[in-house]
Amino acid sequence: MRAVLPAVLALAAPVWAGAPARAASPEPSIRVLLLDGAKAVEVDGRTRTKPGRFRGPGPHEVDGRRVRGSIELLVPRSEPTASGEITKPGGLRVVNELPLEDYVAGTLLGEVVETWGDVVLRAQAVAIRTYALHRRAHPRSPDYDVEASTRGQVYIGLDGETERVREAVAATRGEVLTWDGAPILAAFHSAAGGRTASAEEVWGEALPYLVSVRIRGEEDSPDTYWRMRIARDELEGALAAAGVDVGRLERVAVAARSESDRVRAVRIEGSRDAATLSGEALRRALGASRLRSTVFDVRRAGDDFVFVGSGRGHGVGMSQWGARALARNGASHAQILARFYPGARLERAAGRFALAGAGALAARSAGLDGVAP
Repeated sequence: MRAVLPAVLALAAPVWAGAPARAASPEPSIRVLLLDGAKAVEVDGRTRTKPGRFRGPGPHEVDGRRVRGSIELLVPRSEPTASGEITKPGGLRVVNELPLEDYVAGTLLGEVVETWGDVVLRAQAVAIRTYALHRRAHPRSPDYDVEASTRGQVYIGLDGETERVREAVAATRGEVLTWDGAPILAAFHSAAGGRTASAEEVWGEALPYLVSVRIRGEEDSPDTYWRMRIARDELEGALAAAGVDVGRLERVAVAARSESDRVRAVRIEGSRDAATLSGEALRRALGASRLRSTVFDVRRAGDDFVFVGSGRGHGVGMSQWGARALARNGASHAQILARFYPGARLERAAGRFALAGAGALAARSAGLDGVAP
């Protein structure tokens, strides 16, 4: 997601400023994938093994997670993979459908620390709401809008709804970041390592509101500087599992970097062959919790390889530690969002997408799935 624009642009004035009062718009709903491929699911104290629907408004308890809204246990439909092949997942798919604002409240503490303050909570609430609406308009599956895990946004449910969370959600109710009238892909991550990445760098698609911007104040993050040591045998195994088999590993070196200093390409040399791997592919091979970002250097130390880097996450969009620093320096949530999503428009317009969502549901039933970002 993103392209190259000036680093700091003010968000357009909120559309509600000075506007006459209008009738409340219907609130969109969000379909959250809680579980996939389950043979049995505990719902409201009973084990379920067959498709079924449990009506809202709830609350319901699903495998220990309390949620608002309705619950549907369904058999997944066949879906195309990235390569175009058709696959049909096995087991039950568990989907929680609930009002958008309840979804935001149930997700906020899954993505940010409550003690960081009201301004950060408000900025994160807008990002969560916007991302959910973007995914709703571009579903990866006909059965749900967004996953409840790090593949989507970390959704806790009812137990994440504290008083402070509810206040942040109410203060930003309906606020969405838009570009050309549509919700943006409001990506965010933990720490950028000094500079965010553009969408084009990381995902190969330039989006005008997701550009590389310099960040100050991330020094308090535990991921500002990190070091990861891995044995040669283990690294060889991880590379082989990713389809890179060069024999006995001899050398790993950064071959190219992006504009934000992220590793674009890594040269892998071994006793039989050599290969070039993207920085993101190497991160996937080693695990995102170990190779925390693609802002790194690597050197050999005997039979080990040592990675030294900065930041955590893909680096695109809002740095949460950067947002914390801006809030501590007096920025409002609108100013924080303007910093990380330059040129996007902040509107109180979530209700406008309720009917659009209904159209999306009709399209899903007709098999017209959206394209994953």
